[in-house]
Amino acid sequence: MSNINEVTPQKELFGHPQGLFYLFFAELWERFSFYGMRALLTLYMVEVIFAALVERDFATAAVYASYGSLVYASTVIGGKISDKILGMRNSIFLGGILMSIGHFVLAIENNIAFFLALSLIIVGNGFFKPNISTFVGTLYEKGDPKKDSGFTIFYMGINIGGWIAPLLCGWLAYKYGWHYGFGLAGIGMLAGLIFFWSGIKKNVFGNRGLPPNEEVMNKKILGVKQGVMIPVIAVLTAPLIAFLLSSYKSVATDGFFADKNIVNIIFQAIGLLVLLYLAYEMFKATADERKKLFVAVLLTFFMTIFWGFHELSGSVITLFAARNVELSIMSAAQTNSLNSMFIIILAIPISMMWTWLSKSNKNPRTPYKFGLGLLFAGISFYVLAISGASANEGGLVPFAYLLLMYFLLSVGELFMSPVGLSKMTDLAPLRLIAFIMGVWFLSSAFAFQIVGFIGKQLAIESTDKNVGGFETLAVYTDGFLLIAKYSIGAGILVLITSPIIKKLMGNIH
Repeated sequence: MSNINEVTPQKELFGHPQGLFYLFFAELWERFSFYGMRALLTLYMVEVIFAALVERDFATAAVYASYGSLVYASTVIGGKISDKILGMRNSIFLGGILMSIGHFVLAIENNIAFFLALSLIIVGNGFFKPNISTFVGTLYEKGDPKKDSGFTIFYMGINIGGWIAPLLCGWLAYKYGWHYGFGLAGIGMLAGLIFFWSGIKKNVFGNRGLPPNEEVMNKKILGVKQGVMIPVIAVLTAPLIAFLLSSYKSVATDGFFADKNIVNIIFQAIGLLVLLYLAYEMFKATADERKKLFVAVLLTFFMTIFWGFHELSGSVITLFAARNVELSIMSAAQTNSLNSMFIIILAIPISMMWTWLSKSNKNPRTPYKFGLGLLFAGISFYVLAISGASANEGGLVPFAYLLLMYFLLSVGELFMSPVGLSKMTDLAPLRLIAFIMGVWFLSSAFAFQIVGFIGKQLAIESTDKNVGGFETLAVYTDGFLLIAKYSIGAGILVLITSPIIKKLMGNIH
């Protein structure tokens, strides 16, 4: 029997466990595959999969939202299966293999293959994503001061992958065809698995990441070991998920249920159940627990709004770039690299700024950072909203507007994202930590429901692949102005109520 929490001696590299750098490169290449594919996905749907549809933007927005929601929701299930049965190593391998197959299937220009490929990536991501991040934490002993810097190094790998992938995959797709771009994303995923496998072969992880209990792995259900049954079930769920993704058409033609597919309805039901359970737990909780739970829910809500606007970068903003931005130095797909580029540039300076402010006791509390983050996001969309005034005779706006927008959005992300996750563990009662963390991760899934809603509102009705000009510019800039107002309004609301939220948080910074 193995214990994943048992600590064994490790070799070090640059003062950190050697295993960190194998996980760094494994995650870098996995994120390369993920963001490389995402950079192409919306354009591929508009220009190939739904090219013949008048409502192609609507269908694209619906599928993109369902895909994003299911990708993030799958991590909750994959994480649980890993904790109880497979262990992190097996889960990472299973997820990586499924994602690799998904990326290669995506290179087949066929509608059935398209939806099946997305479903394989969703299932694979559910096993891979939550476990490789958790694996990093197991490399350090409890209370090790190097753990935070270890995670900083690891997350830098995520952003390097997110920066390089759209540039290379976007270039290949533009120069040689979609298949080459998607194929390179698949090769990236395989490269990540090779790095991970080489780390295991060199025993840099010791006994970490093994199944929590070999007896559970070998336990038979209907004569089949659980360790074998789970991969089989994972593959068999892919066609079901493909069916859900393909249900992008409205389930009713008018009224409240207009423009809602099966995935929308599933997430509405999940959201309602989560809220009811939270209400039940708040009713049971002590006064102090109730205050902190309320803050945890509030921060999660505002983070969901932020991610809902942020994730438009892979959908509406990519279409805006393709149709209404002067692109001379990069393609529309390649603009997806700008966010990660700015995160890499700004992460250390902003981290140093918080440290410097802490020395004089001026480091803003979490709610103030959230409020400022939403303000930066709102201002970034306002920049796009006013870009129309500088459009040329073809309805194209200068690239500088898009560059400035991503800079401001990245600043907002660095104000909110790094602090949010750690605060959830501080605010949640011990008995609810796992549940609250699940809700936090689900917030990204619900954010894609916002992405889908906005994408449908800004859908352009046309089968013309060269659609663009002042008509589309007006649709996008009006939409960006509305997003800016909501985000800035939310930011101001958080800032105004921050003294109250700070009081509810007690001594949690």
